[in-house]
Amino acid sequence: MKIIKLHDLYFTPFISKDKITTIVKSLAKQVKADLPKDEVPLFIGILNGCFLFAADFIREFEGDCEVSFVKLASYQGTTSTEKVKHLVGINEDLTGRTVIILEDIIDTGTTLQEIYNIFRDKNLKQLKIATLFFKPDVFKKELHIDYIGQSIEDKFIVGYGLDYNNLGRNYPSIYQLTTPPKMKNIVLFGPPGAGKGTQATLLKEKYNLVHISTGDVFRYNIKNKTELGLLAKTFMDDGNLVPDEVTINMLKAEVDRNEGANGFIFDGFPRTNSQAKALDEFLAEKGEQINGMVALEVPEDLLVERLLERGKTSGRTDDTDEGKIRNRFNEYNTKTAVLKDYYAQQNKYFGVNGVGSIEDITERLANVFDQL
Repeated sequence: MKIIKLHDLYFTPFISKDKITTIVKSLAKQVKADLPKDEVPLFIGILNGCFLFAADFIREFEGDCEVSFVKLASYQGTTSTEKVKHLVGINEDLTGRTVIILEDIIDTGTTLQEIYNIFRDKNLKQLKIATLFFKPDVFKKELHIDYIGQSIEDKFIVGYGLDYNNLGRNYPSIYQLTTPPKMKNIVLFGPPGAGKGTQATLLKEKYNLVHISTGDVFRYNIKNKTELGLLAKTFMDDGNLVPDEVTINMLKAEVDRNEGANGFIFDGFPRTNSQAKALDEFLAEKGEQINGMVALEVPEDLLVERLLERGKTSGRTDDTDEGKIRNRFNEYNTKTAVLKDYYAQQNKYFGVNGVGSIEDITERLANVFDQL
């Protein structure tokens, strides 16, 4: 889960899809347990927000039931100032029926009270209310809420049927209103030898950002022969990517150590979809996000030449063997390159020509940074 923007507002992850599923299942079991064995209840969903909750609830309910949806509407009465409230969507006779109102969220309870009053006059056997979310701090009515999935604070939320000016209903998780992100966080991307480190050093000075290079962090640990460094070295010497679990916590620690930064340039991380998702989730917890992935694009043969030349002086064993270098490109193409699609789906992918002088490439990158 990551920060989302709807119209002019930002929302941070609040309740996950899996957590919602657990809540819905629990509500369905509670309702079923309270009904007589042969009772066939009528579940009434209040539109628009509850359609996802109602659909999932009905699927979890074990037993026969009926379902319908209504919407509260108003029309002018017999005088110019009179408004009469009525429900659109209920035509059947409800005499002697057990009706359970399904609500996605109850806050002040004003609308629910009006709906409840209308149903109360229909000679029902019993009328109950089940809500996915409940805001006790602002609830102002005397209504008894029979089933509550989860009580939450009085904060504006979207997702899972809830909207902000008609957007956000389709998200499977719940997001909470947050302040706009303040950092500029860039993933500097590209195959081995593309010059990410050189450009990151120049760009961090230009934009006052913190440069986090997994390569530098790994080399520090390798040089000091830490447990993490020795493990990372076995993968790097074979030209393979270091596993996610070895890198993610390391990067989190680097971010936490620079809490007051204006933003970060991530160089060498993420390298897989799972790492990208982990980074999104970690930043979202802080009310931040990745602004964009900026990719240096350079032909592979040219990069092989660069790496072999670098290996003559760098001391890096993975830069001295063309076979190992080609293996690194294979790893990059089969695992890392899929990140282009991950960020492109968020409209955050920006390709930059990585061939030319250092100054020319920096200028191209700066043009993209300025847009972000």
